[in-house]
Amino acid sequence: MIRPQKAIFCALLFLSGCAVFQPVTLTPGETEAEVVSKLGRPTARMPDGNGFVLEYNRNPWGQATDMARFDSAGRLISYEQVLTVEKFATLKPGIATKTDVLRTIGHPSETTYLSRQQLEVWTYPYKEYDTWNSLMHVHFDNNGIVNKMENGQDLRFDRDGKFGFFGY
Repeated sequence: MIRPQKAIFCALLFLSGCAVFQPVTLTPGETEAEVVSKLGRPTARMPDGNGFVLEYNRNPWGQATDMARFDSAGRLISYEQVLTVEKFATLKPGIATKTDVLRTIGHPSETTYLSRQQLEVWTYPYKEYDTWNSLMHVHFDNNGIVNKMENGQDLRFDRDGKFGFFGY
């Protein structure tokens, strides 16, 4: 027999878990305080033109980053998931800077340095076309300019139980 306190605790735990995954509706014009009260503390706050951006990054294991963009008066302009093929396509090699990348797709889940090529690499796990578990690697030269971008399979989500190249 389950004790009433234990049953109540389990029910509350279950319901609170469901609440975490409920989609949040944001309306343009909401204030920063209203957005933060609905979404929680952002992982980053960055200037963006005359306004600013709040980043909600679900990395390293998540495959999404949401950006809430505000105008100079602190009113919400837009809210969107930015780790998409379309957003990656806006980052042009030879033109985009680290700041452009941060404002467009947020902070990476991993940063590495390829010493032989002298490239810094920022890695973003994402769901390519809402189907494939993928990684986008953004390579920067020593001046902080995007040199190239490469995507590939995210082996962390393989169903064969093997991680990376072990066992192949």
